Amino acid sequence: MARKPSDDLLMDDDELTAAFLGDDDLNQPQVGQNGSAVITEEWEEEDETIVPGQLAIDVFETKEKLVVKARTAGVNKNDLDISIADNSLTIRGTLSAGNEEDVVNYFVQECYWGEFSRSLALPVPVKEDGIEAVLKDGVLTVSFVKVKQETVKKITVL
Repeated sequence: MARKPSDDLLMDDDELTAAFLGDDDLNQPQVGQNGSAVITEEWEEEDETIVPGQLAIDVFETKEKLVVKARTAGVNKNDLDISIADNSLTIRGTLSAGNEEDVVNYFVQECYWGEFSRSLALPVPVKEDGIEAVLKDGVLTVSFVKVKQETVKKITVL
């Protein structure tokens, strides 16, 4: 809306908001006097699909190997699935809490139980044969033999 030179140059809050956002954006959440959001609509519940937990890892290299370590305390080695494809490592497993059929009520539940997975692109080229995976004291260690890089080769521009 255009203003005439004689019009008051001050806009009220609604006009100012509409000028910057447009009328469609006026239906956004409003802010109360104390700065908190004023909820005018009910929240819609999100889809409750179960997402596997993400496994925490450490990745490091030695002169000859690339090593991936993960805390897997409480995981049986038969419940682990480790695979490599296209220089990408995937670790999957299940962490079982045991038999909890008699539980009536939890007072605190912080531990994650269920499926977990982690995939990562390996930072250096590795040989896909001769990979070693060891589960000891709740730590999974996967070791790869690194592919030796040739010396730097100079490329001539034609």
